[in-house]
Amino acid sequence: MLSRLGQRSKHSLTRVSTLSATQSPRLVLSAAYRTTTTKHAMNSTTRASLMTTRLAHSKANAFAPLDTFTRRHVGSAGEEVDAMLKQIGVKNLDDLLSKSIPDSIRSAKALGVSKGMSEKELLERLKSIASKNKIFRSYIGTGYTDTVVPNVILRNIMENPAWYTQYTPYQPEIAQGRLESLLNYQTMVSDLTGLPIANASLLDEGTAAAEAMLMTWQAGNRKKNTFVVDVNCHPQTIACLKTRAEAFNINVVVTDIFNYNFDENKKQLCGALIQYPNTQGTVQDYEALTATVHGAGGQVAVATDLMALALLKAPGEFGADIALGNSQRFGVPLGFGGPHAAFFACKEEHKRRIPGRIVGVSRDAHGKPAYRLALQTREQHIRREKATSNICTAQALLANMSAMYAVYHGPQGIKDIAQRIHNLTQVLAEGVRQSGHTIANDGSYFDTLSIKVDSAAAVSEKAIAQGINIRTINPQTVTVTLDETVSKKDVTDLISIFAKDNATVNVDDAATVLNKGLDAFPSQLKRTSAILTHPIFNTHHSETEMLRYIHHLQNKDLSLVHSMIPLGSCTMKLNATTEMIPVTWPEFGNIHPFAPVDQTAGYRIMLDELEKDLEEITGFDAVSLQPNSGAQGEYAGLRTIRAYHDSRGEGQRNVCLIPISAHGTNPASAAMAGMDVVIVKCDTEGNLDMADLKAKAEKHKDKLAAVMITYPSTFGMFETGVAEACEVVHKFGGQDLDGANLNAQIGLTSPGQIGADVCHMNLHKTFCIPHGGGGPGMGPIACRSHLAPFLPGHPLVQTGGQNAIGPISAAPYGSASILPISWAYIKMMGGEGLTHATKMAILNANYMASRLASHYEVLFTNENGMCGHEFIVDIRPFGEYGIEAIDVAKRLQDYGFHSPTMSWPVTNTLMIEPTESEPKNELDRFCDAMIGIRKEIQQVIDGKLPKKDNMLNSAPHSLEIMMSDKWDRPYSRETAAFPVPGLRERKFWPSVSRVDDAYGDRNLMCTCPSPEEYMDQE
Repeated sequence: MLSRLGQRSKHSLTRVSTLSATQSPRLVLSAAYRTTTTKHAMNSTTRASLMTTRLAHSKANAFAPLDTFTRRHVGSAGEEVDAMLKQIGVKNLDDLLSKSIPDSIRSAKALGVSKGMSEKELLERLKSIASKNKIFRSYIGTGYTDTVVPNVILRNIMENPAWYTQYTPYQPEIAQGRLESLLNYQTMVSDLTGLPIANASLLDEGTAAAEAMLMTWQAGNRKKNTFVVDVNCHPQTIACLKTRAEAFNINVVVTDIFNYNFDENKKQLCGALIQYPNTQGTVQDYEALTATVHGAGGQVAVATDLMALALLKAPGEFGADIALGNSQRFGVPLGFGGPHAAFFACKEEHKRRIPGRIVGVSRDAHGKPAYRLALQTREQHIRREKATSNICTAQALLANMSAMYAVYHGPQGIKDIAQRIHNLTQVLAEGVRQSGHTIANDGSYFDTLSIKVDSAAAVSEKAIAQGINIRTINPQTVTVTLDETVSKKDVTDLISIFAKDNATVNVDDAATVLNKGLDAFPSQLKRTSAILTHPIFNTHHSETEMLRYIHHLQNKDLSLVHSMIPLGSCTMKLNATTEMIPVTWPEFGNIHPFAPVDQTAGYRIMLDELEKDLEEITGFDAVSLQPNSGAQGEYAGLRTIRAYHDSRGEGQRNVCLIPISAHGTNPASAAMAGMDVVIVKCDTEGNLDMADLKAKAEKHKDKLAAVMITYPSTFGMFETGVAEACEVVHKFGGQDLDGANLNAQIGLTSPGQIGADVCHMNLHKTFCIPHGGGGPGMGPIACRSHLAPFLPGHPLVQTGGQNAIGPISAAPYGSASILPISWAYIKMMGGEGLTHATKMAILNANYMASRLASHYEVLFTNENGMCGHEFIVDIRPFGEYGIEAIDVAKRLQDYGFHSPTMSWPVTNTLMIEPTESEPKNELDRFCDAMIGIRKEIQQVIDGKLPKKDNMLNSAPHSLEIMMSDKWDRPYSRETAAFPVPGLRERKFWPSVSRVDDAYGDRNLMCTCPSPEEYMDQE
């Protein structure tokens, strides 16, 4: 049939290919599924054998722990591994690796990572480290405040693998739960900001502000390049803006915005950013200023606080074009800076420029309302270097937490929390006044007081003595920001800090200020519009109702608790419970990102050890943990390269070579770093076209800055010419940035080994941070010593190199509170375990490819017929029969699986990555599903089923459709829903039929529809 189909057929199982003409494919596959219990028994037997070996060994070493981790993390062992090796046709793992990885790049020495700890040892050690952090009461503010995380949300979302192991909801039929929750988030943001369009989260407030700046620049057709920033915005936000602006030659003017002459500069003005309330807590009326900016042809972005907006006039109501900020105080721990969901809202006219993902309301094939990701044509995976942003991973899990916080408290609850915070701030203000100090923003604050003192240093020292952190603005000014956790005792302690000559101020006397019944901000700024009016925010206020709502949504979503998620290039591996437990420890969760260094000793020990381990794993000399997504890591690496070139007087180097097969974030990140993208071809076998690379490197030798290569390639292969590619680029003055697929490299090779200069690492892939349904993630970069001086810095915390570029993220260590996950994974696996995991990831991929090769064409294997840790199956040959990759993807849902990566890097193909964590029986279950689908395709090819009405292009089949009175399809209900008998005991039902993408974009709705709208469509 196709030339490649037979290449590996000698390795395939014969039980399907030797069917007699009278045998039913379904019956044979049913038999295969009936062996599932046998497979499980084999698995148990194998593991029992291994346990006996360990117990026998322990008699000689009575102190050896039994709760070792590698055997829990890796899915297959013993006889299972032997069977997979036999299927592939290799002798052992070493034989497989020698045929998969070029000898020229194999590491000669063992990975220098310490021996793996047991799970108990790990938790004990990490607890000891965490205890070195000092949990102070932090009233530093600057966009981060303490919060009360409702326990029903903590336990059932943040600590729940059914929520945190989900992938980004690109398959909406099996993601309706989190899509609904993210739509709730968007509705919450839209309501509070007074703007009609909101996205489903960004990475942090600083980068959200940078995205807003670029939106205003794009709105001015990229011709106006002055962006005015009020000096009273948060300092980390200003720094992030400056970093992003450099690459686009945008002139960031930081000034007292009320004294800036917009009219004089209107020819160059693209926009302005204001903080509301500002960084010192002052609440100002920006309505006239907004009109002035608009009159000068600019757009107005407002960095704001959702809790304050429960009481204050919405930005949209005073004319703002964009509103953004951090939703952390809506029920997400401080976490030393993250992860937190940044919010972003804008006017309708900007809907095609808004960065990040947007959840919209559409309908399924039968007219039932359904949610989906809308307007995806804006995103990097489609528009590449022309994308509005390089955002891929965002903060979906944290957005869901904040949305649930609003659902749980409702409009009145949120207003009550905000009013209590404001009331206690007024009590504190009165106590401070009675102590003889002046409130600089008296009568114009929400939760933050700017207090004039004789010596800020003396007051801060006094505060620290009581276990309290406040913020120093200048030698005579401090600020104090209150939050919902503040108690009467906290206010009493704060007042005592400001007392002069040991005088005492009675907090109850200070509280009499509330008898006036007035707010401490201008009356014209008091909110009069309603918030959170949708029924979803007015229903689930008891814990019983809330618990049921969370689980109602959870039951609509497929996650790793149900089955493998074989998404190529996404590495959906185990997120082990032991790795996850420390994330919610208060020693990690309750630390402010700008707390004094001596209060974060535990964090710094853990971060330092993680950096050293990542240096060893990558073969590099230095690491920055700041980027909080893979795309941000790419951007950080490119900015570091540009800074290096600038330091050598070669600032003209701005050309980045990128293979045509690259992930969409690659060209988007290069464009964001101010580079010109030049595409390099790949040959017909999927390898980088070395002749084209050499020609283009030489052509652009005077301007060549970098090449971005993913290794193994995005086609799933260890290319033999990668080291040569690095040499070519170096020869012509460029640097190599590797988007490393580290899950196929650790312990066997490394970016340093192949000759790269810098790489980014997706800790939410290789190093076990969960995907969270679209975030959080972390994308640290590692580099050689000559690039280390330019690693990202931060304006408030000493980090980065001696000649550091500006911050990439708002917090100095990005989403620091999830870094213990990766630290724990490395420490429990140890060098040997990490290397074994890599071998098993490659084994699993080649095993599946071998099983599927006699049914589908497997694209892009090497000269030995091997792949790396992932592989591509071709669906294109079935196009003439009306079958596309999307049909196979949707049909897999009926078999209980999430689709592999669809139509990337090759259109109409599926890229499959099993990871090392999946056991053989699950790999077989997926292969059997794919083989079953291939037989269904054959029925269409043979004319036994019509091209336009079959179980593939009608998939998935929801329970509602299966239970309907009418069934007029040319296949049975049983075939539709239970293509294999094993599904009768283990069935995940898509909650809607196939979602209509085009309808959703034509009729964009990205806030919660009213119940009446659902009724109208029934």
